Amino acid sequence: MKLQDSIAMVTGGASGLGEACIRMIVSRGGKAAILDLQEDRAEKLIAELGSNVVFAKTDVTNEESVQSAVKKTLDSFGGINVVINCAGVADPGKVLSKKGPLPLRGFNRVIQINLVGTFNVIRLAVEQIVKNVPNSDGERGVIINTASAAAFDGQIGQPAYSASKAGVVGMTLPIARELADYGIRVMTIAPGLFNTPMVSGLPEAVQIELAKMPPFPKRMGRPAEYAQLVQQIIDNPMLNGEVIRLDGAIRMAAK
Repeated sequence: MKLQDSIAMVTGGASGLGEACIRMIVSRGGKAAILDLQEDRAEKLIAELGSNVVFAKTDVTNEESVQSAVKKTLDSFGGINVVINCAGVADPGKVLSKKGPLPLRGFNRVIQINLVGTFNVIRLAVEQIVKNVPNSDGERGVIINTASAAAFDGQIGQPAYSASKAGVVGMTLPIARELADYGIRVMTIAPGLFNTPMVSGLPEAVQIELAKMPPFPKRMGRPAEYAQLVQQIIDNPMLNGEVIRLDGAIRMAAK
């Protein structure tokens, strides 16, 4: 599938990895809808990038909210053929801390946003993508999800985050197999340490130590490098049903 003239919905598109994807898509002639709760950041991005970007304030865990975002994308651009799921939260917490057991509501929140929210967007977008006219390869669309290296190398304090991202990894192949009949590809990227708002909010000393962890390159990833892989996935029709680690060969330590 070619990015030029593609129409993408990007969750978490107002910042971090999602913002980088929005910028990449527009720079290559595509159009994009930002699905996010950060209205101020989204509006600044639209003011910079122009009419090829729209914003739909979206709670990915809410069916009506995502349906509304899908409708706005269709009304604005006339279709959807790319979905990029970047919305997510980390919310660290040990199973048992000095305050007692991890509150179940905290665990549920992470699962709902990272895993259930990803699936919610997929299922409602697919309902529209199947209506697309296929290209010469029979392709109608591409779905790209965001997992994490934590899906494989979860650290102490990440039971909820690791479980949510492992769930995204686990549903990649069965959804890809099902949607193959419609000409829709499904891929997942599992980033390592990237310089996103989720990381930049940490103390500087912590960020310096994190940057030393990848074997090479010995730094945190840049959001544009995530967007670069998204571009390559969209362009390459043989990429389907797979999880790609984008992590500089990092394997996370226990803590």
